[in-house]
Amino acid sequence: MSLSTLLPAPSQPVWDREEEAAKQSWPPPSSALVSTAPTAPPYGQRRGWAPRSQQDFGDGGAFPEIHMAQYPLNMGLEKKESSSNALAVQLDAEGKIKYDVIARQGHSKDKIIYSKLTDLLPAEIKGENDPSLEKPDEESIQETTERTRMALEKLTSSKIASAMPVRCAEKAAPAQFIRYTPAQQGSAFNSGAKQRVIRMVEAQKDPLEPPKFKINKKIPRGPPSPPAPVLHSPTRKVTVKEQKEWKIPPCISNWKNAKGYTIPLDKRLAADGRGLQQVHINENFAKLAEALYIADRKAREAVETRAQLEKKLAQKEKEKKEEHLRQLAQKAREERAGIRPVGHDKDDEARERDQLRFERHKDRARERNLARAAPDKRSKLERDRERDISEQIALGLPAKSQQLTGEAAFDQRLFNTTKGMDSGFADDEAYNVYDKPWRDGNSLATHLYRPGKKQPTGLFLTRSSAALIVLALEGLLVLCSLKKKKRILSVWISS
Repeated sequence: MSLSTLLPAPSQPVWDREEEAAKQSWPPPSSALVSTAPTAPPYGQRRGWAPRSQQDFGDGGAFPEIHMAQYPLNMGLEKKESSSNALAVQLDAEGKIKYDVIARQGHSKDKIIYSKLTDLLPAEIKGENDPSLEKPDEESIQETTERTRMALEKLTSSKIASAMPVRCAEKAAPAQFIRYTPAQQGSAFNSGAKQRVIRMVEAQKDPLEPPKFKINKKIPRGPPSPPAPVLHSPTRKVTVKEQKEWKIPPCISNWKNAKGYTIPLDKRLAADGRGLQQVHINENFAKLAEALYIADRKAREAVETRAQLEKKLAQKEKEKKEEHLRQLAQKAREERAGIRPVGHDKDDEARERDQLRFERHKDRARERNLARAAPDKRSKLERDRERDISEQIALGLPAKSQQLTGEAAFDQRLFNTTKGMDSGFADDEAYNVYDKPWRDGNSLATHLYRPGKKQPTGLFLTRSSAALIVLALEGLLVLCSLKKKKRILSVWISS
């Protein structure tokens, strides 16, 4: 026993949207011998029926008793914009296709384009008595004037009436009766009526309805209270002088001239108001001018005096240089001739002193530059670079390492050894982080400054240590005769 047998039969026909779409997609049967146009049921028998296609409307309007969305003749549907660039077919007044639309494509509507055969034909020359060229008579002129006046009054009256806050109700136009005869006759169309009489009435407007557009204009304020009365003297005739005094020149801007007019100079001066002012020159202007003139004159005299002084100094310098060159030339000639000048020994000593003074000055400048560039490193490196090998040994400085390349850059003792990762590296039970000591303890500095473990503590040296110290002292004595003796002795004392 199914559920459909228990339920009562439906009183209304059931319509399914998907089922209807599936039925419309099916091809229509072609077994009919006579094609019949679909017709809507007559009025009063349309319960449960709904229009599905444009043929159901029968070239008419929508059915008001059927409550559903209806679009007769596809009115109200959203028009889909076509992506095609094809032009629509247009017809002229005679019903012929206008092929000149293609020629006008892309041009403005005001552009004149000759695309017809009639454009090539010569224009007809009208005679003097042609009626189209005659002046209109008085009646046509009055009729045209009256129609123009009525149109203008209609525009102005509508503007005035819309601006007034309260206005009378407009008179409605008289009703119009239109006889409508449908093209399709029959009981299925137009509710079975052959003709209809339609009464067209204009909708009544509410006179108190506010305007439908928004007004953003500010209403001007009303006039203020009237001013207090002023008693005037009796009128008298205006003289020419008063007229000229009352003449106000137009305001002319000194910066803007939007119209680009050529304004005379007297008009600009008149608008400036300079003629109305009394010019008074202050006496301080004369004092200022005189002070400026005196200052300028004194400045010129000072410049001229300075120029003369510089010229004299330049002349003296030139004479001094010439005298020096003359002495040098005289000295060269005497030396070439073999004549020994007087006081040669004294000149040599002075020259040596000057040379020594110049070298010391140059060394001090160099030290200042090095200290200024890198005071913590540059001076130390420069001092260590100039030390002798004996001084480096005495101070315990490391030997300079040269830049080695190739196999010399590596320790040869690491090559060709049997110990390594492949040979086991070390015993598994051994717990030694390092397989060899970092230093063998056989370095020269160790024997020089560190006594052995078995040697007793005392103030004596071995033969090798004493010999090295003697050599170092001899080297220092030799170096003391050089220019850096002062610094070397200070380093030795500090060490």
